[in-house]
Amino acid sequence: MPRRTDDLRQTIYVELVHSLFATIVPTLIMSVAFTLSAALIHIRLQDPLLMALGLAGIVASITRVAVVLKCRRDAARYQDRAHARMMERWFGASYLAFALCLGAFGARVFMLASVEAHMLTICLLVGYCAGVAAVVGLRPLIAVPAMAVAILPAITVAAFNPDVLYWVLSGTAASLLAGGSYSVLVRHRATQAEIGKRISFASLARHDGLTELPNRLALREWFDAHVGHGPRERAVAVHYIDLDGFKPVNDRYGHPVGDALLRAVAGRLTHCLRAGDIAARLGGDEFAIIQRDLGHVDEAQLLSHRLASAVKQPFRIGEHDIRISACIGTVTSTSRTDDLERLLAEADEALYTAKRGGHIVTRRSQNSIAA
Repeated sequence: MPRRTDDLRQTIYVELVHSLFATIVPTLIMSVAFTLSAALIHIRLQDPLLMALGLAGIVASITRVAVVLKCRRDAARYQDRAHARMMERWFGASYLAFALCLGAFGARVFMLASVEAHMLTICLLVGYCAGVAAVVGLRPLIAVPAMAVAILPAITVAAFNPDVLYWVLSGTAASLLAGGSYSVLVRHRATQAEIGKRISFASLARHDGLTELPNRLALREWFDAHVGHGPRERAVAVHYIDLDGFKPVNDRYGHPVGDALLRAVAGRLTHCLRAGDIAARLGGDEFAIIQRDLGHVDEAQLLSHRLASAVKQPFRIGEHDIRISACIGTVTSTSRTDDLERLLAEADEALYTAKRGGHIVTRRSQNSIAA
């Protein structure tokens, strides 16, 4: 359970980070708005420091756009926490760099005597904060500092202006910042919970609740993703497993013991697999295993015997020593036209033969034979 919780947290984190790059339009709009505003204000005030801060802001804005474009391009390839954290750091650094330039620019404008420039700048600052809350709001550690760094310098300078209207402006902007920050935190918590529920429900729909193995739906999705697409240069094997002697266990010891036995069987089957293969519970006492990238089809038969041997060893369930066995039908394929349902059907036919004697039957798929 702790591992599943960690996986859920990682998935939520990665999705939240990827939300940072969902759209680039607000970033482009802000870049254009800042460039035009900085140019107009410089023309009006002719202040060298203001010009330097404006140029720095334009460079930071271009960098921010470049980082967003790169992260958008790479986001689909990087689904692990380490890469997501790296992208978030690059994004956060570029965002805060622009916020610093914007904050310094706004403070300098409010130090100079131009009501028109003040009006344009406060519109720019409030618009920026609104954009940050909307676009970056799911990552409060970036959004709240960026908003604060951008708007606090200007409203601090405004607070020292002797005109009472500037005091009201400063207080109003500070209130908007506080309210916006609170809204960001609330939205983050709500979205985090929503994503967690969605992922959990999706996971439940694809896992067997008793054994925690993938179910048939998850097995089909895994097959399509890892085996079904692209050239099949190496063989794939599908093993269909049915437990012998399981029903008497349920009848003699009760369903709780039977359930514990199924969980123990699932653990042994999984332990027999290589990294990159998959085991699933199809229902009842039936399991399926997919082996991919076989160097030789004999590897499938070796795994079948290993699986049968693992199940045949005694199980200690509570106070009971329980012995069961397994019948296994295996089909191997090198044909690209074989899908999972066809292979499962052929493996089930091989299993039927195995139940009549031999316990293990391995065949090549009909498509492979025809080829």
